[in-house]
Amino acid sequence: MLPCLLTDVPVVIDRDDARRAAEAELAKHEYLTAQPNVWERAISWLGHKIAGLFEQASRVTPGGALGLLVLLAVVVLIVVVVRLRVGGMARANRVRREVFEDRSRGARDYRNAAEEAAAAGDFATAVRERFRAIIREFEERGVLDELSGRTADEAAREAGVRLPDARDELSAAAALFDAVHYGGHQVSNVDYERLVALDRGVPA
Repeated sequence: MLPCLLTDVPVVIDRDDARRAAEAELAKHEYLTAQPNVWERAISWLGHKIAGLFEQASRVTPGGALGLLVLLAVVVLIVVVVRLRVGGMARANRVRREVFEDRSRGARDYRNAAEEAAAAGDFATAVRERFRAIIREFEERGVLDELSGRTADEAAREAGVRLPDARDELSAAAALFDAVHYGGHQVSNVDYERLVALDRGVPA
């Protein structure tokens, strides 16, 4: 009879006892190992912040979340267009990379200009003028047709078909011309002399 009476007596636990009991329970190993690590908590916090920002933005954007997505898409499109027009990609698309700016000059004129520039230490100009001398020489000898608007790559590729032994050097020369003329690449006497060797070594 006595045990039954004892179980009927209510147990009163005050707030401090309850707190200590909860802390002791949560300090057990199985609870500690189940808690997320610092990285997981950081990812969770960042996810909540981004979701909160998206929710706040969608409330003030006409059309809610869908309207916000459309607005973001428009912003991305504007950035891409601006980048194409004024950024690095524009340099590749803004101009037609023609070899000649003045078609009234002959191969000898270009060679003379190249030699003068090289003597003055202006190897960028020397490289440009010597490559033009090579291509102009091909046109004067009939290796290439005289076409306006031909690019350095196109000229080298077409000449390489007629002169397969010089194909690789012509391709390298065209790449150098573009790098100097359109990319502002710095060159030296070594680069210029490579074009001189190509100019002198191509068979007649």
